Amino acid sequence: MKIAMISEHASPLAAIGGVDAGGQNVHVAALSAALARRGHDVSVYTRRDDPDLPARVKVSEGFEVVHIAAGPAQALSKDLLLPYMGELARGVAADWVHDPPALVHGHFWMSGVAALEAAHGSEAPIAVLQTFHALGTVKRRHQGADDTSPPERAWMEPSVARSVDSILATCSDEVFELRAFGAHGPRISVAPCGVDLGLFDAAGPTETRGRTHRVAAIGRLVPRKGVDAAITALGTLATRGISNIELLIVGGAGSAESLETDPEATRLRALAKELGVGAQVLFRGQLPREDMPALLRSCDAVICAPWYEPFGIVPLEAMACGIPVVASSVGGLIDTVVDGVTGLHIPPRDPVALADALERLLGDPALAAALGTAGRKRAAARYSWDRVAADTERVYRQTISRLATEAQDTVMGQAR
Repeated sequence: MKIAMISEHASPLAAIGGVDAGGQNVHVAALSAALARRGHDVSVYTRRDDPDLPARVKVSEGFEVVHIAAGPAQALSKDLLLPYMGELARGVAADWVHDPPALVHGHFWMSGVAALEAAHGSEAPIAVLQTFHALGTVKRRHQGADDTSPPERAWMEPSVARSVDSILATCSDEVFELRAFGAHGPRISVAPCGVDLGLFDAAGPTETRGRTHRVAAIGRLVPRKGVDAAITALGTLATRGISNIELLIVGGAGSAESLETDPEATRLRALAKELGVGAQVLFRGQLPREDMPALLRSCDAVICAPWYEPFGIVPLEAMACGIPVVASSVGGLIDTVVDGVTGLHIPPRDPVALADALERLLGDPALAAALGTAGRKRAAARYSWDRVAADTERVYRQTISRLATEAQDTVMGQAR
C-alpha cells in the first residue's frame, strides 16, 4: 500500500528535545519505519526548514522523507505555521499527480488541514486519517492565556476531526475529548505510540551514578512538563533527611552548556537553589537516543509529572528498560503506566505526592524491582512498534474498505 504521512513541523529527521521536537517526531519516524517493514511504501511530507535540505531523503527501504517548500526555509515555531498550510498542501498534491497514495495520514491538527486540502484536490480517491498528538481544547484548559496556539485552532481543529475519514487517537482519554468535538465515535480508533524494544532494554550498559540514588525527568523544557514539581519534591525529600539523591533533567534545545541561557532552565536552576538542592540537580541537555537506555538503567525511577500529556513516550522507554515510573494521572499516562503494577500515579502539580512516591520507591527496592519487571513485560506485550503498526494498518484497511462500500452504495442509489 502506498501511504502518505504529513507532519508539518515534526520531521522524522529532527533532533529530539527541542521546543517543537519531541514525541511526535519519534512517533512518525518509528511508525513509518514499522509500516515499511510490513511491506508498505511510506512517504513522510514535512515543511522545508533549511534551504540545504535535499528534496527527498531515503531513511530505509520503503520509507522516505519529502521536504516541501511552505513558507521561509528556516526553523519557525509551529504556532506560526498555519499561513503556510495551503502551500504545503499544494506541494504535497503536486507530488501525488503521477502516483497518488491510497491514503494520507495527518499528524497534528495543521497537518490535518493540509491533508484534507491535498486529498480534496486529487482526482484519485484518497482516504484521510488523522492523529492529533495534542488537542487545543486540552492545551487551553491547562495553559489558559499562556497558550500560544493561533486563534483559528479553536474552530479548525474540530473541523478536521469532523471531516477526516478516520481518527487514530493515542489514548482512551483523547477519545472522550474528540467526541466532545463532534467527531463521529465509530470512526475513532485507539492506536498508541510505541517504543523501540531493540534499543530500550533492561539489559545493557549503565551510567555511573554520582550519588546513592538517581531519578530523572526527561523531555522538552517547557513548564507544562512539570519539571519544577520534581525539583520541589527533591527539596521536600531533603527536609525529610533524604538528600543522597540526584535528579537528572534531560532535554532542552541543545547541549547542557547551551542551557545556561535557556529561560526555563534558568527558572528551574533558581528554584533548585532556593530550595537548597542546586547541587543535586544536573542539567544534561539533549542526548543522542542511543545514550538514553544506559541513562535510564542507572535510575531508581523516572519522573513524568506533566500538567497534561497527550501520550508520553518517555514512560514507555523507562518501562522497556525495567525502570518504574512515577507519573501524573493524566492523558495517555493513565493508559501506559498501571498504578501499583508498572509504576505509581500521582495527581498533577502535587510535589508532595511526588515526594511521597519517590520515598516509597527508594525505601522499598523490592517494590521498585517488581514494578520495573512488570513495566518491561507490559511494554513488550502492548507497545512494540510492530504491534502499533499492525493496529494502524488494520484501521487503514478498514477505512479504505468502508469508503469503497459507501462509494458503491452511492452509485447504486443514483442508478435506482
